Amino acid sequence: MRAIPNTIKLIILILAIGLIYISLAIHYKFFPYHSLRHLYHTYTNPDHEPWSIGIYKGKTPFHLKPSIDPDGPVLTARDVSDINAVFVADPFFIEESGSYYMFFEVLNRINSQGDIAYAKSDDLINWKYQKVIINESFHISYPLVFKWENQYYMVPESMEDQSIRLYKAISFPNEWEYLGNLLEGDNFTNPTIFRYNNKWWMYVNLHREDNLYLYSSDNLEYGWNQHPKSPVMTDNKHHSQNAGRVLLDDGQIYRFAQDCYPYYGMQVYGIQVHELSDSTYKERLVDDLPIIKKSGEGWNAKGMHHIDLLKINKEWVAVVDGQK
Repeated sequence: MRAIPNTIKLIILILAIGLIYISLAIHYKFFPYHSLRHLYHTYTNPDHEPWSIGIYKGKTPFHLKPSIDPDGPVLTARDVSDINAVFVADPFFIEESGSYYMFFEVLNRINSQGDIAYAKSDDLINWKYQKVIINESFHISYPLVFKWENQYYMVPESMEDQSIRLYKAISFPNEWEYLGNLLEGDNFTNPTIFRYNNKWWMYVNLHREDNLYLYSSDNLEYGWNQHPKSPVMTDNKHHSQNAGRVLLDDGQIYRFAQDCYPYYGMQVYGIQVHELSDSTYKERLVDDLPIIKKSGEGWNAKGMHHIDLLKINKEWVAVVDGQK
């Protein structure tokens, strides 16, 4: 048997050490973790905006069309003025004193980290970017903002921190303080919180899973426990991933799910929850057709994966995102 040449042994050793080093760098996030992420996003996301934000409208939450002619986004990475942005995505919006405030993820090109920013509009068509308002030492996105007892709260995704964090507005919409963790110790994604029947509920996904988990609590800030039927959906790439705020309309509960097959963020489905209690859970698709989907061209050619709805003057208005 021939002996392996020393040169080949050296190459194998260098490759093994390199793979171990990269694995440790990714897991523990030491140098050059952020540099590697930056290089990756620079290579995979050139100067165009992969995700941007648009407005849809309709007579019902499930029959929506673009509200702007010609169809186009109302907010892109080019509108971001305080950081070098790759894209904007995951929009949530809320009305306050006659103005509309949209909160969303901005991906910073310098460190490939998601931050939370906001924009303002008085007519739902013209949006003025404001600034980044939450910038942690880790990636955050999906800034679900809501009002409770005359106070504004936000529950973003903070998977890299292995937590679900709760923020409260000190001075809406500019200043926010971190109150604590609702859950911790796992790679939670897309936490979607809502209030129903005098109780708090929250849908949660886990990174690299196709399951949907459900939690509840009597108190917003603590005491969250998993539902006995949780996970309420398993091994489903089409309907398990959260895609925006839960809609409560005329006593009915609707959640939205992003279709992740055959690839991430293709389209969004509406799902009606027709039984929800401390011990039971049942749901069904609103329609076999998606509510929003890729257009095949323009700003949302490749996919759409998020929606947030408000009823304004008997019309439903949605902030959505799309991938170029």
